[in-house]
Amino acid sequence: MGLHVTLLDESLPMLDLAKCAARDAGVTESIALKHGDAAQLAHLFDADSFDLILCHNILEYVDDPCAVLRSAAGLLRNPSGLISILVRNQAGEVLKSVIQAGDLAAAEHNLTAEWGRESLYGGRLRVFTAERLQAMLAAASLAITAERGVRVVSDYLPPMVSRNDVRADFRAGAQAGQATRVRRHARYTQCLAHRVAPVMKERA
Repeated sequence: MGLHVTLLDESLPMLDLAKCAARDAGVTESIALKHGDAAQLAHLFDADSFDLILCHNILEYVDDPCAVLRSAAGLLRNPSGLISILVRNQAGEVLKSVIQAGDLAAAEHNLTAEWGRESLYGGRLRVFTAERLQAMLAAASLAITAERGVRVVSDYLPPMVSRNDVRADFRAGAQAGQATRVRRHARYTQCLAHRVAPVMKERA
């Protein structure tokens, strides 16, 4: 049985880009594109539909990340299904403010901030501590299988560092992301989790 992927996005232009990329790669028969909001997962897919769900850079933008996690957990095939969660790390906001911008006031603010700035598109996004993310996963009946830091080094490099050094930086960052003592300072946190109990449903 071949690999079948479903890509969900609420942006039609982004789905058009994905369609073109799938066509150029010759994998259109293996990818289904679906228009919809992550907050409506339970209404878009049947329960126990997926072996693997990628929830990368999504929880930062939704109104209720806990509800999205609960819905996603309900779509996993139990007990073998896995979900990969990638979120912006609060500690990373502190380090980037100090190392790149030299902004001590911003760094102090980010020590307790629940929201950060989206530098690429503008606006704000939610940031997560390790403790908060772990509590949300537990509330969604999800247990962490593995945890790592992502972009441990590259996002903190000052502007004067040559981009020619980025390849070596990627190797260093990948190694550092596996180390417990430093991964909590990464720009992003990634967790793999699996269902451990029937997912608690919202009361009507």
